Amino acid sequence: MSHITVERNRRRQMNEHLKVLRSLTPSFYIKRGDQASIIGGAIEFIKEMQLVLQSLEAKKKRKSLSPSPTPSPRSLFQFNPSPPNSNTPLESDSSQTVKELGACCNSPVADVEAKFSGSNVILRTLSKRIPGQVVKIVSALERLDFEILHLNISSMEDTVLYSFVIKIGLECQLSLEDLAVEVQQCFCQDMIY
Repeated sequence: MSHITVERNRRRQMNEHLKVLRSLTPSFYIKRGDQASIIGGAIEFIKEMQLVLQSLEAKKKRKSLSPSPTPSPRSLFQFNPSPPNSNTPLESDSSQTVKELGACCNSPVADVEAKFSGSNVILRTLSKRIPGQVVKIVSALERLDFEILHLNISSMEDTVLYSFVIKIGLECQLSLEDLAVEVQQCFCQDMIY
């Protein structure tokens, strides 16, 4: 076989693999059709699935040990303000780094994390399942001039993880830290917006 034929076969095979990868990854994760976007989107999707896997493993471990009270949400899902293998170290007590990359606001009721992803914000909340809670969060986000681009809901038993991708409105003046606090207040208030 000539070098040209070998290279043509390699490119064809690579394109076929990228098509399969794109078909297996939810369209939300892939912003464009180029190779880098497909691979980057698949990486983000795999990270989300790792969170789900961790929660299922924790559930399996709990059931194998003994029937005990329901664990706190933090033991089921782990929030990471920066992605693993990131070049930027993130110490949990470093407020300067957290303000730049993301913000967390945790309480016994819910854990809230907000971080930048390009020009959008990824907002995650983890709590016990509360009827009508997602409506309160959506109302608060709209009131704060955010546009919801995507919402993913993952639940296990009585714990729920809401993952939002939101676009920052032109009138919005909130920092990520303020956003996390505002959403956290949705869990602490009984009133509906």
